[in-house]
Amino acid sequence: MDNFGYKLPPLEWVRAFEAAARLGSFTAAAAETGLTQPAVSQRIGQLEKHLGAQLFIRQARTIALTVEGETWLPHVQAALRELSDSSDLLFSRGRQRLTISASQSVISMWLAPRLSRACAAAGAEISVQSYSLGSQVAATDAALQIRYGAGNWPHHFQQPLFAEQLVPVCSPDLAGEDWTRLPRIACTGPRPDWDEFARRFDIPLTPIPMMRIDTQHGAVAAARAGQGVALASMVLCAADFASGTLVQLGRDIFEHTETYWLLAAHGAVGRKQWDALTKELTAPVP
Repeated sequence: MDNFGYKLPPLEWVRAFEAAARLGSFTAAAAETGLTQPAVSQRIGQLEKHLGAQLFIRQARTIALTVEGETWLPHVQAALRELSDSSDLLFSRGRQRLTISASQSVISMWLAPRLSRACAAAGAEISVQSYSLGSQVAATDAALQIRYGAGNWPHHFQQPLFAEQLVPVCSPDLAGEDWTRLPRIACTGPRPDWDEFARRFDIPLTPIPMMRIDTQHGAVAAARAGQGVALASMVLCAADFASGTLVQLGRDIFEHTETYWLLAAHGAVGRKQWDALTKELTAPVP
C-alpha cells in the first residue's frame, strides 16, 4: 500500500519531465539523461497519463509548458534537489581531492589562514589555483570557485564569505589628522573606487591616484609600505589592523553590496563536505 495516499509516478518519468522543461527540448533532455529522444517522449507521455494532465504543448520543432506543467515544475525541481542533497549528505563519502579557484588577493588574505582547518573539516586534499582578473578563464564544474559579486550565481552551492566593508588604510607612519591630502592608491576591479567613496562621504576628490594596482593584495601591500592610502576591505585587513602594520583612517565605512562568494556546481563537492567547508571558510581566524 502507498503510505502517501497517492500513487506517485516513477522517478525516471519525473526526471525526464524536469530535464525537458528546464532545457526546452526532448532531444536535449535525452542527451542529458542518456536516453533516446523517443524514450524521453514516451516517459513524459506516461507521466501525463498518470497525472491526468497535459504538461507540454507539442509543436513541429518546439515544446512549451502548459499552465499545469509550469506550475508543477518548481515543486518537482525542489523535490529532486532535496532528494539529491539528502542522499549526498547521508551516503556520500565525499571527494578525496578538491580544487578551489580564487584570486591571488583572497587566497593570501582570506583563504590561506583557513586552509588547514578546511582540509581537516572536509577530509580532503585541497588544491588552490589562482587566476588573474584580466585573463580569467571560466573554471570547470569540477572546481570550487571564489568569485566577487552580488549573488544570484547559477551554481548549485553558493555562500558569501563575509559582508564587505571598505575603509581608507595606510601605514602608521603616514597617518595624520588630514589624511585626505595623502597620495591615494587605486585598485582595479569591481569594488567602488575613490570617486565613489569621496562622493559618499563628502571628502575632496583630489588628489587623483597616481598609482593603480590590479589586485587588492597589491594595493594593501603598497599602503603597508608607506606609498599612500588604499581603499581596502576592512575584513581582509583585520590581521594588519591587529598587528599595527596598517591603520584605518577616519570613521567612514563604505558598506558594499558585493563580496566574495564560495561557489560550486552540484558535482564538484558533496553536501557534507560543502557544509564543512563553508563553516571553516566563513569563520574568523582564532
